[in-house]
Amino acid sequence: MEVVHIVPWLVVLCSTMFLEHTSGSDTVNIGAIFTLGTVNGKVSEIGMKAAVDDINSDPSILGGHTLSLHIQDSNYNGFLSIMGALQFMEMDTVAIIGPQTSIMAHVLSHLANELHVPLLSFTALDPTLSPIQYPYFFQTAPNDLFQMAAIAEIVSYFRWTQVIAIFTDDEQSRNGITALGDKLAERRGKISYKAVLPPDIRGNFSVVKQELAKVKNMESRVLVVHTMVTYGPIILEAAEQLGMTGEGYVWIATAWLPANLDYNPDPDIYKKTQGVITLRPHTPDSKRKKEFIARWKNLSKGSTGLNVYGLYAYDTVWLLARALNVFLLQGNNISFSNDPTLTAVGGGSMNLSALSIFDGGSELLKLILETNMTGLTGPIWYNPDRTLVNPSFDVINIVGRQMKQIGYWSNYSGLSVLAPEILRESPQNRSGASQKLYSVVWPGGTKKQPRGWVFPRDGRKLRVGIPRRVSFTEFVYQDNQTHAIRGYCIDVFEAAVKLLPYAVPYEFIFFGDGRKNPSYSELVTRISTGEFDAAVGDIAIVTNRTMIVDFTQPYADSGLVVVAPVKKITSNAWAFLRPFTPLMWAVTAVFFLVVGAVIWILEHRLNDEFRGPPGKQIMTILWFSFSTLFFAHRENTVSTLGRMVLVIWLFVVLIIQSSYTASLTSFLTVQQLTSSIKGIDSLITSTAPIGYQVGSYAENYLNEELNIPRSRLKPLNSPEEYAFALKTGRVAAVVDEQPYVDLFLSSYCQFAVAGQEFTKSGWGFAFKRDSPLALDMSTALLQLSENGSLQNITELWLKKKNACQSQAVSDSEQLKLDNFVGLFLICGVACIMSLIIYFSLMLYKFHQHHLPQHSEPSVQGNSRSARLKTFWSFVDKKEDMSQRKLKRKRISASMPTHGSELMGAESAGKSSKSADFSSYRGDNRNSVVWS
Repeated sequence: MEVVHIVPWLVVLCSTMFLEHTSGSDTVNIGAIFTLGTVNGKVSEIGMKAAVDDINSDPSILGGHTLSLHIQDSNYNGFLSIMGALQFMEMDTVAIIGPQTSIMAHVLSHLANELHVPLLSFTALDPTLSPIQYPYFFQTAPNDLFQMAAIAEIVSYFRWTQVIAIFTDDEQSRNGITALGDKLAERRGKISYKAVLPPDIRGNFSVVKQELAKVKNMESRVLVVHTMVTYGPIILEAAEQLGMTGEGYVWIATAWLPANLDYNPDPDIYKKTQGVITLRPHTPDSKRKKEFIARWKNLSKGSTGLNVYGLYAYDTVWLLARALNVFLLQGNNISFSNDPTLTAVGGGSMNLSALSIFDGGSELLKLILETNMTGLTGPIWYNPDRTLVNPSFDVINIVGRQMKQIGYWSNYSGLSVLAPEILRESPQNRSGASQKLYSVVWPGGTKKQPRGWVFPRDGRKLRVGIPRRVSFTEFVYQDNQTHAIRGYCIDVFEAAVKLLPYAVPYEFIFFGDGRKNPSYSELVTRISTGEFDAAVGDIAIVTNRTMIVDFTQPYADSGLVVVAPVKKITSNAWAFLRPFTPLMWAVTAVFFLVVGAVIWILEHRLNDEFRGPPGKQIMTILWFSFSTLFFAHRENTVSTLGRMVLVIWLFVVLIIQSSYTASLTSFLTVQQLTSSIKGIDSLITSTAPIGYQVGSYAENYLNEELNIPRSRLKPLNSPEEYAFALKTGRVAAVVDEQPYVDLFLSSYCQFAVAGQEFTKSGWGFAFKRDSPLALDMSTALLQLSENGSLQNITELWLKKKNACQSQAVSDSEQLKLDNFVGLFLICGVACIMSLIIYFSLMLYKFHQHHLPQHSEPSVQGNSRSARLKTFWSFVDKKEDMSQRKLKRKRISASMPTHGSELMGAESAGKSSKSADFSSYRGDNRNSVVWS
């Protein structure tokens, strides 16, 4: 039955038992519910009474009202806690401090919601006590969600991945451990086992030992104990008797342990907790705190030590008093009224009207949330989500007879050796480099960090599954004479195991029927089902397998490649044409002719070597073009544009010639192979059948990733089947992993790898999910690789001398036009631009010197054909370079220095120009100097 249903019946049963009590108008009643026989109960009682005395002695608080504290001893009994709360409701109590346990906080919060009486607790720290469900419940100390976040960060800091949680089956412990599991999961850790103890283990010592004995035989050695202060020493006593507090173990205790040792520094408890890491809520040093610690001996009369909950008890009363002070200053009255809901319950003579609603409860609730104060425990105020600001913890290591502080944890900065209040003054930094703790002395007195796990002590060896191969037995096989398990993968595994800092007992178990290679995916699945603890062999690390097991780092590369039948390309009379494709030959020849023609055009008017009869000029163009291939052209270029084009063309020829030479050398000196299959792309586009090795992941990859129908995929079981299927045409190619292909090609020379490796993968050893052995084996494999041992093992088993030379079919055997299109583009642009510039200059000169003469009568017509004919005659005419240079010299020498001389020179220039033009018209065979 839910708690909410039992509260009304408890009211009915208990209300008639309470005495009516009415407070005076100048008295404000508050209640407290604790088990006063417990550690926290004793220090809380002293702390609360000290706070009440200090408040009542301060006239500035409560405006002359007296704060009256009534404490109810629940004596470990939940029913008495409920009765105490109901009695407080009869006494017109405005707030209750407590209860001490979370299970009672869940129960009494329903009553608080009904009667609008705030509950404030610093020991009921269950993270599931939601302010949405329980709006009148306040936690005045950091709840266990933050404590579990701190433990998770400590576990991650020391690179452990699994813990065992030991806790009593009560509300607070159970929900705290659930929060721990969530926080560990955020850091890729987990709780591997939950050791659940009875809610009250007093008198159940044998049950505790029995449960811890199970823990002792488990793998994880990181133990987290979360329970009440009273029960923690009982668990440690059982652990000590079982020999679980020595070297190799890691114990992490929640805040119950410092609370116990601060209260009573019992040497026996110190002895049981050597090397334990524990947490204590952090309270900054302050003058008020030191003064209170100094008062404590008088307050407690020397009967108890002060733990952190005594400080929280003192501050909780002050928090409530400050809120009440504001409540009264605002003019609110402390008044109560009957609850119609409770009045309607039952009947007869029951006096339920004694339980009344606090009329100002909602206003006091608001004021508590708005209170901002600094107490003995530091700053106190609430976030919008009703959690205290700046939750933080001291990280403590029990060494000898002292609690050695090795650092702090705060929600703001994580783990640090600096106090949280110092770090809050700087920008937030939660990077891995900033997380730091001082050195730890572990159980057994060692400073060497424990590994955090061991092999289960049940006498069972590590069950290692290995594939029973029928082909490529170099990787894993059983010697027929000695029955020893041997092979490349076995040698790598055994070498790695020898490097581990601990002994690993194991046994190999074959998997497969011995008639065909087993399915490696099925082998990996057997690990997840518990049949094997690990799998060793040529196991490829692929996505679907990593989802169910953990792999070590790869110890060998194993991408997929294509093997196809090939034939040797024999040399013939036309082998010299092979380096270029036909299109490349054609485009190159065209460019030779084009460049020759362009050079002829640019040099024709200026260079005698590019003039003469048409037949001679055509031969000059052809000779000049193709002689540039060998840089043997004899004709000189005199024009600037011609030289520019020639330089660019010679650069293009140099690149083409060098590429041709290199390619031809390769064809003539290296064994060349050809195949219709050029790689995986050509294999996909074809409809030919494809072979794959039985048991390999290649089948699923080809079908699921490359969408090749399974009807095209043919299973093959051995290298002999590979060769036969390729020779007979049963398959066009075989897709397999690189190590297998290397071994296959070492014996079969008529086949070769076509194209490039089209997947990147590797072989690794598989272990159960979250197995610490996977990480340690990865480290060992790295050591093997660094010291050269892995390479030696590889050469021993796999680097056989090939019976034939290394061979491969390239995706592209000839040089294509695409390889040189950039060069041809540059050369073509240069030619076009040179021609544009050249003809632009010719048009300019023609218009400048020829068109003005059209107005003379001797010139016949102005038709377009006549003008074009005249232009081509002008272009074809040779320009006299010597006369051109001489004229430039004359003009320079006769430059006038006065105005009259300048005018004379201009007249002379015009006359000379007319004479030159008349000479051109009279005799076309003579050269004309054009300026």
